[in-house]
Amino acid sequence: MAADRHELLSEAELARTLDRLASQVLESAGDSGELLLLGIPTRGVALARVLAGRLEALSGQPPECGSIDPTFHRDDLERVATRLGEATELPTGVEGRHVVLVDDVIFTGRTVRAALESLHTWGRPRRVQLLAMVDRGHRELPIQPDFCGRVVPTTRQETIQLCLRSVDGEEGVYLLRP
Repeated sequence: MAADRHELLSEAELARTLDRLASQVLESAGDSGELLLLGIPTRGVALARVLAGRLEALSGQPPECGSIDPTFHRDDLERVATRLGEATELPTGVEGRHVVLVDDVIFTGRTVRAALESLHTWGRPRRVQLLAMVDRGHRELPIQPDFCGRVVPTTRQETIQLCLRSVDGEEGVYLLRP
């Protein structure tokens, strides 16, 4: 049975939200040359690339961008369906860097906790911030995004889908109801 799909952000609204988030990140960092954006698979990796492009347009300097896979640092693998781990791609060392972890949706906070643990196996960043396109609530850990596109209260059965043209051929944010 197909899920009901409700648009939360249109393509134009998503573009404005991405511009706002990029501006907030740049304001917080001061120098985009110090930024290292690390996307959390799967959709956070594509989102980090999109944000890197917007940051370059704003500052004239592209931030370094990569990915960090938290799969093997999760404490709930037996309870959640998991995917095959992806390689962590770091364009530079994390030591002393201003890292922004990028994820599409923050839910329980367990993925972010695992990403932080994974990140610290690679070194000690000067600062770590979290950017999430959607905060859907239901936190199990005291983790909150520093930058958030939209807060959308959901039930545990509902899900959020971020669509990006580079991956999906369309753009927008959708609420999926079973």
